[in-house]
Amino acid sequence: MAAYDTGRIYQINISRGGVPKLPVEQAEVMELGLKGDEHNDMRDHGGPMRALCLYTLEQIQRLQAEAHGIFPGLAGENITLQGIDQAALVPGVRMALGDTVEIELTSYAAPCKTITESFYDGDFTRISHKTHPGESRIYAKILRTGQIRTGDLVRLLGE
Repeated sequence: MAAYDTGRIYQINISRGGVPKLPVEQAEVMELGLKGDEHNDMRDHGGPMRALCLYTLEQIQRLQAEAHGIFPGLAGENITLQGIDQAALVPGVRMALGDTVEIELTSYAAPCKTITESFYDGDFTRISHKTHPGESRIYAKILRTGQIRTGDLVRLLGE
């Protein structure tokens, strides 16, 4: 396995709907996502193919270096990963989160106007896959449920 094939859960994020999603130390991953995480807009968020939203700490740090006010959880991601190459997060890839959870990446997450203030120029499409391929958040479906904790090992399993 290459170095970028493993990483850690940097932060687990939930909310009662909307952003920012706030950090929790551990969470139960169920078929439709994290227990306690809710959505204000079920048409564009949630469901079995969008049960989890993932983003990398490294991508957030790149955006911060561009003077954007983004931080983990502010973009609405449930899992902030550390040490996994953002370019490896493509639909079809399976991942192990911790000892029990397994997911499959399904589609790129379109940015929402609710995160406009996270960007110094208000251009939330900065994290759109259509305009900046490889720099967006990504959705996942749950293949195997279980518990996850901040710091848990994350492994890419392939397609």
